[in-house]
Amino acid sequence: MRRGLEFLFTRVLRSRLGVALVIAVLIFGVLGAARLVSGPTGPADGLSSRPDRPITTVDPTAGDDGAISTEAPPSPVTRPGDRTPEQTADRFTSAWLGRPGITTDQWQAGLRPLSTPALTEKLAGVDPAGVPAVVVAGPPAVQSRSETFVEVLLPLDTGRLRLELVAADDGWLVDVVDWERQ
Repeated sequence: MRRGLEFLFTRVLRSRLGVALVIAVLIFGVLGAARLVSGPTGPADGLSSRPDRPITTVDPTAGDDGAISTEAPPSPVTRPGDRTPEQTADRFTSAWLGRPGITTDQWQAGLRPLSTPALTEKLAGVDPAGVPAVVVAGPPAVQSRSETFVEVLLPLDTGRLRLELVAADDGWLVDVVDWERQ
């Protein structure tokens, strides 16, 4: 027994393996004692910081706070004698598609009275030969967003043209042109 203790203290505990073994025993001892003192824990306990009930940021009894309305959007307002959004979209599309041999200046002149100043500026320098369609392929689909804002989708031979129209002092004008290829 004496030789065993002597071997343990002189050889094993002075080696790296012995020191690592002593540290591991100490760590497991401290962890075991802490678990005994802390008592029973549930499976959801631990390092998780999850709340035990849902976090509400809005009073659930306050009513509907959504941005989506179930009411039909109001009809666009057009003064007597002015073009309707459908007529403006139809004329703009005809001008946008152009005709063979049209010059850039003629194309711009045809679009200018139907466009907002912002769109006219964006279309400056655009070549009408780059328009990716030739003919209208079906009736327009008009979606009123408000009394002064309308979205029109026009099917064309090679895709779909989306126009956003706004009511201005001089009637409905196209503010945005977007192209979706099919």
